[in-house]
Amino acid sequence: MIYWLYEQFGSGWDFPGKHLLGYISFRAGLTFAISLLIALVFGQRIIRRLQRMQVGEEVRNLGLEGQMQKKGTPTMGGVIIIISILLPLLLIGNLRNIYLLLMIVATIWMGCIGFLDDYRKLKYHNKDGLKGKYKVIGQVGLGLVVGITMWLSPSIVMSENTEVMRGPDHSTEIVMSNEQIKSPQTTIPFVKNNNFNYQWLTSWVDNAQAAETLGWLAFVLVVIIVVAAVSNGANLTDGLDGLCAGTSAIIGIALLIMAYLGGNVIYSSYLNIMYIPGSEEMVVYASAFIGALVGFLWYNAFPAQVFMGDTGSLTLGGILAVFAILIRKELLIPLLCLVFFLEDLSVMMQVAYFKYTKKRFGEGRRIFKMTPLHHHFQKAAVPGANVKWNFPVNPIPESKIVVRFWIVSILLAALTFVTLKIR
Repeated sequence: MIYWLYEQFGSGWDFPGKHLLGYISFRAGLTFAISLLIALVFGQRIIRRLQRMQVGEEVRNLGLEGQMQKKGTPTMGGVIIIISILLPLLLIGNLRNIYLLLMIVATIWMGCIGFLDDYRKLKYHNKDGLKGKYKVIGQVGLGLVVGITMWLSPSIVMSENTEVMRGPDHSTEIVMSNEQIKSPQTTIPFVKNNNFNYQWLTSWVDNAQAAETLGWLAFVLVVIIVVAAVSNGANLTDGLDGLCAGTSAIIGIALLIMAYLGGNVIYSSYLNIMYIPGSEEMVVYASAFIGALVGFLWYNAFPAQVFMGDTGSLTLGGILAVFAILIRKELLIPLLCLVFFLEDLSVMMQVAYFKYTKKRFGEGRRIFKMTPLHHHFQKAAVPGANVKWNFPVNPIPESKIVVRFWIVSILLAALTFVTLKIR
């Protein structure tokens, strides 16, 4: 609203600092501060409201230290995150920007799915919630909306970066094309210019138009897979106080930097990365996202006063996935969000190995002491148990596990940037 007023009437107003709203860095900083304050100020009120509504977490006794003390802690705290993201954007964001609009749609879309999941858990007093197939349908639906919009919208374009040789010494120079093209290209590490075109997958098709269409369809398929994988990974990571929120904030900071660099033609040319006109508005969104998470951690850090629930975790995963897709960094997600994928993978490995050993030996065996992975470190080793990885012997305190996962996430974020320079 404020940015819209600035665009409509700013030229007729004359007061000191009126042009500050024209700077992405200023609006990003202001958005971060507002979202953080909203989370801090209204977070406590929302928590008290949830307590009065008796929206408490259902906890099963899994033999983990301090687990039963969490019973009754208010859940659905993801509402705090969603509100703290959306309100500053409505005030400061450029609501005519297609990238920002898609991020707002993704936030509300996944928030609704998570809310329905939490609501069913609380209504029926169980841990099942919304059936898995309905979650997947929702995730696929969001992937289709984002992928097809990127395919068909004339506002979503890019400028290619190429490396040319100049002068007698054959020195190289990065040249950014003046032509803005519609192409299913993305960023990929370890290759020159870091660009990958999904049409390469359909280069075997003789008809150029058909090959382009199939290339975009391949891109939409990847979008769906990324949205579902990251969303489910974040959902599984939300098992310890502050773990999912802190990890998501670290990933969000990395994506913010990528969006800022990719949305600036000077930095894009200098760093030899893809330039995406209009994507600089994503920096404003990322600032609101990080501010909301930092404010939420005020109440969610150990010992947590509120849990985000699926309202928060599914939303965070969907946001990070769609954000990476819009700035054409989805193929960096496996490294940047490796913590989420390890949580996902640990569950799949545990279930598959248990079924295999039960069928072969008549007795189910396990790889980890418990899954998702963070619970493995939380549980003490049982002598003689059929567990492949029965280490560490003693349980690690919850707060220490969370901080160590944060450190790993910081390392992964740094490695993600490093891979772009290894060619």
